[in-house]
Amino acid sequence: MDSLIPFTTSGSLVDSVDKKMLVVLRDGRKLIGVLRSYDQYANLVLEDTVERIYHGSAYGDIQRGIFIIRGENVVLLGEVDLDKEDNVPLTPVPLEHVIPPHRQEQEQRKIREVIKAKVLLEEKGFAKEGGEGDGY
Repeated sequence: MDSLIPFTTSGSLVDSVDKKMLVVLRDGRKLIGVLRSYDQYANLVLEDTVERIYHGSAYGDIQRGIFIIRGENVVLLGEVDLDKEDNVPLTPVPLEHVIPPHRQEQEQRKIREVIKAKVLLEEKGFAKEGGEGDGY
């Protein structure tokens, strides 16, 4: 049983310290930075962090520096393979080229989520977390 503990807890992150990591957050943001520290709740500290915004096969980076991430907001955490990083078929472009279409996609996604939540509530009786019928 003890041999499984490092792989089922935040202890499995020990091998990832000082490595370049990609973090996908619950709100959809993608962060790339060097993992410097973590705790038992999988809260993370990234250094030299960039927020990468994608649109099609292009991307733009926003420099964020030191970034502290609450563990419950992490959806995915993966190591960036430095040998293959430059061979990715994506084109870096100025931020001004990706932000407007990215914001438009976000607005469309919000509209779809509102419609979906309304249909789920009215037709199936499901309420969004923290919404109607979710009180004690």
